Amino acid sequence: MKISRIEHLGIAVQSIDAVLPYFRDVLGLDVYKTEVVEDQKVKTAFLQVGAVKLELLEPTCPESTVQKFLDNGGRGIHHVAFKVEDGVSEALAMCDEKGIRLIDKAPRKGADGLHIAFLHPKSTCGILTELCEE
Repeated sequence: MKISRIEHLGIAVQSIDAVLPYFRDVLGLDVYKTEVVEDQKVKTAFLQVGAVKLELLEPTCPESTVQKFLDNGGRGIHHVAFKVEDGVSEALAMCDEKGIRLIDKAPRKGADGLHIAFLHPKSTCGILTELCEE
């Protein structure tokens, strides 16, 4: 697998509106895109920091995995997303061959026009890892 960069950091929040004053007024970052990803049960807001994006993740229902993360005491960094140059399908196959537990067996549509797949944190040093391609 060839990783070219960190694509984004996913940050779990209970309310995007509640945290925006910090990101906007203190850090000076502006939201360039928001969208709801129905199948992931989240609303997202993207902020650009150099070559890396921050993805604020707000659950849209109690069944959202982000809501469960928040309910279990999680807050802040939810996942790290890496851009893969050789394609998500190829990266998943390589991870599977190496015994990494896959959350997604195939790429799916994610926010910001990306194709994505997740690796399970139980086999990635406790870090929920997202693989992305445009």
